[in-house]
Amino acid sequence: MCHETIYQALYVQGRGELGRELTRALRTGRTMRKPRRLAQQRQPRYSAPMVMISERPAEADDRAVPGHWEGDLIIGKNQASAIGTLVERGTRYVMLVHLPIDRTAERMRDAQVETMATLPAQLKRSLTWDQGSEMGRHHEFSIAADMPVHLCDIVTPSLLN
Repeated sequence: MCHETIYQALYVQGRGELGRELTRALRTGRTMRKPRRLAQQRQPRYSAPMVMISERPAEADDRAVPGHWEGDLIIGKNQASAIGTLVERGTRYVMLVHLPIDRTAERMRDAQVETMATLPAQLKRSLTWDQGSEMGRHHEFSIAADMPVHLCDIVTPSLLN
């Protein structure tokens, strides 16, 4: 049974006191279902073409050559804070990307460029990231940091391992 079936049953079934109680238990707290936008109506997440993880150099997979990084975003409680993580694949060295104000693609780009600027060129071979909206400016980061960015397939972020 999918989540959509459960929600539809709750919306149809819930009337009166039972309806108010069920509505409070729903994540959105809505009494009526709000349909999602169609794919044609959505804004594209990335303006620049993506370089997929399948195009990442083989040396990044075997972890023998340093300088290939994996990144991710950690969002704090109530989405009030965020911090980016950069992990070097071979040595497992971790660098944190401070995001004090918000986690927009522009802020993430600037913070990553600033963090990666502390590294020598031979340690900036590639960066692999999932397709989160925080990497919407991946092409600009790639140019500024002189470092290619590879993005995971949208259904398999586990390929980062």
